Amino acid sequence: MNRTEWALLLLLALLWGGSFFFGKVALAAVPPLTLVVLRTGIAALALLAFLAATGRRLPSALAAWRGFLVMGLLNNAIPFALINWGQTRIDSGLAAILNATTPLFTVILAHLVTSDEKLTRNRMAGVVLGFAGVVVMIGPAALGGAGLAKLAVLAAAASYACAGLYGRRLGGLAPATAACGMLVAATLIMLPLALVLDRPALPAGAVIWEAVGALALFSTALAYIVYFRILATAGATNLLLVTFLIPVSALLLGGIVLGERPDAAAFAGMALIFLGLVAVDGRLVS
Repeated sequence: MNRTEWALLLLLALLWGGSFFFGKVALAAVPPLTLVVLRTGIAALALLAFLAATGRRLPSALAAWRGFLVMGLLNNAIPFALINWGQTRIDSGLAAILNATTPLFTVILAHLVTSDEKLTRNRMAGVVLGFAGVVVMIGPAALGGAGLAKLAVLAAAASYACAGLYGRRLGGLAPATAACGMLVAATLIMLPLALVLDRPALPAGAVIWEAVGALALFSTALAYIVYFRILATAGATNLLLVTFLIPVSALLLGGIVLGERPDAAAFAGMALIFLGLVAVDGRLVS
């Protein structure tokens, strides 16, 4: 990768690491499902404006919208809702560490459903190390409030992995178009659920709206544009490196601004997960 791609990778890690921080701040006043709608809805409007400014628009074909709905469900609606709920019970940095297991789920699912991405010895070792780290982090009280919250974030990571594999079907669309359609679909899916289950009122306070705006515009709309830019020029393998960096930025923001202090089990689990990701990535152990 060249310097521009490395700079974009660091920017993406900061944007996605910041999503856990901004989400934690917003959840102080916004219910989890409502926050999903605000995040995807504002981001969708921003990307719709971007498409209009560049002379593009969303496709009208039924097949394209079927793909948007599936991706919106797997890549936005389900994981955003699970992570938001989880963050009402655990710290933002811990949620980011658990979310870093996404490539481990991707490796397992790719082995099961594809013919060209089978498990190798390194990948199997990485999966074992990574999930050993998860066991250390979740601890013995897996059925308690915090334990369920950790499992919810893990389920979100699995959903992201499913979305990554399904997303190949949207390969014929421009990145901004695919991202915009996905976010519009996610908003349509989550809006009725939020209205019925959360019965939300608009949040008050400048800090809350600043967190919601940053989450939608920077950690979602801009992040997807950066994501697809890296994917187009550096490839999916290099993009995987962002997984190593997201928990670092989330931990720094959570510690400096929110005063979060992860315990020893969190750091031990993070070390095992990172070793697993190194093995899965392959380049550092080949």
